[in-house]
Amino acid sequence: MFNKKQQTDNNTTNFWLSYADLMAGLLFVFILLIGAIVVKSIVLKNSLESKESSLSNKINTLFLRDTEIQKLKKLLADRMKDLMDSENALLITKNALKLRTDEIVNLNNILLAHNTKIDDFNGKIVILQNLLDESKAKDADQNKKIQDFESKVLILSNDLTDKKDILKLKDEKLIDLLRVLEQKETNYDKLIARLQAQKAKIKNLTGIKIKVIAELKASLGDKVQIDPTNGSLRLSSSILFDKNQATLKESSKKELKKIFINYIGALTSNRTIREQLDRIVIEGHTDSDGSYLLNLSISQKRALAVMRYLSTLEFTKRNNIQQFMVASGRSELDPILVNGREDKDASRRIEIKFNLKNDDAMNEIERILDYE
Repeated sequence: MFNKKQQTDNNTTNFWLSYADLMAGLLFVFILLIGAIVVKSIVLKNSLESKESSLSNKINTLFLRDTEIQKLKKLLADRMKDLMDSENALLITKNALKLRTDEIVNLNNILLAHNTKIDDFNGKIVILQNLLDESKAKDADQNKKIQDFESKVLILSNDLTDKKDILKLKDEKLIDLLRVLEQKETNYDKLIARLQAQKAKIKNLTGIKIKVIAELKASLGDKVQIDPTNGSLRLSSSILFDKNQATLKESSKKELKKIFINYIGALTSNRTIREQLDRIVIEGHTDSDGSYLLNLSISQKRALAVMRYLSTLEFTKRNNIQQFMVASGRSELDPILVNGREDKDASRRIEIKFNLKNDDAMNEIERILDYE
């Protein structure tokens, strides 16, 4: 029991000793901290005093410099005033120089214009000199040519004298030739007169178709309109046939019969015309629409249909017209042109025309005569 109590006292003593050591350590650390703060404060104070002293010195220095700056500003103002005075003086001088420069430029321009006129004058003098030289050269050349010409004239004069003698002999021969020529001219005039008479006869023969057309027009009057160039009778296909058909319309047969009788009657009733009549041609014509062969087929069929109908007429049989009639299809070969363009309605037609005997020969003779 005693040992337990002693042990407890020892533990208590050890605790207080440890506590005392701890407190002593803390006190030592606190003292060190206080010392450090004091040292830091002293150092800062010394640094502030040093900076304050340095700042005071700088302020004094700045004060001195400000005074110097004021002096310098005053000096600079004086210099600026002097500079302005100098600048004004320079400006006046510059204006004076500008006026003089303008005068110099004007004088230069006047001098340049004067020099230009002098150059032009010199150029004209050179041209005139060249022209004078050329004129002298031409005069020399002309004089040479005149001398050559005089020499040639002299030679020709001598030759002319010789040839005059020769011409006298030739004149005599020429007189004889003129007499022979006069005789031949008389024979030639007679030959020309005979030729003109023959030509007039041939013209009279070749102009028979024109006479026939004239007589035909006179006979028909206003009953039937015919082409004045070849005397053909034109009938519109749209009146005679339906579109793309080759069968005559019943409604058109009566008018066709009337026109045909008037037209052919005027041809056959005139004995002179009937004696010259070779063929009555019935031609079918189309416009250019469609193919050539198709148009040829329908034009032939229509021409044949008209011819068959006209052949059945009592007038045709009584006057024996069948022997003259032929049918022909012309397809689109002979269009009717108006202002250079095809008139398709007019091109679709039936034409009844006549041919006279020896038409081809007469046309060729007339063409040759007209050419001569």
